[in-house]
Amino acid sequence: MRATTIHAPFDMRVQDVPDAVVRQPTDAVLRVLRACICGSDLWAYRGESARQPGQRIGHEFLGVVEETGSEVTGVQRGDLVVAPFMWSDGVCDYCREGLTTSCEHGGFWGSVGSDGGQGEAVRVPYADATLVQLPKDAAGDDHLLSALLTLSDVMGTGHHAALGAGARPGATVAVVGDGAVGLCAVLAAKRLGAERIIALGRHQVRTDIARRFGATDVVAERGDAAVEAVRELTRGQGAHAVVEAVGTEQSMRTAVNITRDGGAVGFVGVPHGSGTGLDLSVMFDGNIALRGGVAPVRTYIPELLPDVLDGTIDPSPVFDMTVGLEDVPAGYKAMDERTALKVLVTN
Repeated sequence: MRATTIHAPFDMRVQDVPDAVVRQPTDAVLRVLRACICGSDLWAYRGESARQPGQRIGHEFLGVVEETGSEVTGVQRGDLVVAPFMWSDGVCDYCREGLTTSCEHGGFWGSVGSDGGQGEAVRVPYADATLVQLPKDAAGDDHLLSALLTLSDVMGTGHHAALGAGARPGATVAVVGDGAVGLCAVLAAKRLGAERIIALGRHQVRTDIARRFGATDVVAERGDAAVEAVRELTRGQGAHAVVEAVGTEQSMRTAVNITRDGGAVGFVGVPHGSGTGLDLSVMFDGNIALRGGVAPVRTYIPELLPDVLDGTIDPSPVFDMTVGLEDVPAGYKAMDERTALKVLVTN
């Protein structure tokens, strides 16, 4: 089968690799219909996170079940399903508590020895616990498939950030970061009833999507100027709930400094850089909470899925470029050069 592999910084290739096959009785093999490139994939692309030459990549996908192991009962051949960005067994202590990303037997697509989502097929461990069934007729609706694909990561991650920040009816929410996760956090905050949503971003195409998703205000400044702008919008107080969706020292510092006393920061930006940007004295003095981390999107899919299916939320506009599998390297280049927000991959 064909799959995307990474060999060195900026060296992505689509190659023939061994077919995905059932190895364990709890496995399923999924034929990928839609996948995409994540902003976090760019850290590997740029050489800022280590990968072995030839390692698979991609962790967001949906598709059709082609084969199941003897112990799989929850899905069957022909089912349309979405996969969260990590597999999980569904029965360990962490899974029962809803923290599926800490599953004792879980793993990440594209890790050494596993299939990546940017390929023709994927072996899915613990298929019953990992995969979520979708309506079969959605397979013929390109727009709906794009919206459903966001449940594999960015919509669930944006929801996790909004929850961590404490987005709620009547609250003012600020979102630091105008990537796909930040935009989905705007959509999540709106869904959770936020009264005012301030999107921090400098790229008009992206902030236009933020407004479409529910942002009431846009702040284009960065650093101290951004803090001042948000304070001006909030009578000097800051936002009740702040999402940090970038992961740099500057973005975290901005997030903390625009948080209202008694508020919280929900952070989901994969941390990278020389420091954290956290000043504990500022957080202590302002009674500011910090919550977040790797989003357990498998836990959130059943809650978010009905709203995607009935059109209450439509995250599909985060995809602004579509490529076929053979052109995935061009998709990486476009996202790295910021000529694309998020690239959809069709099989």
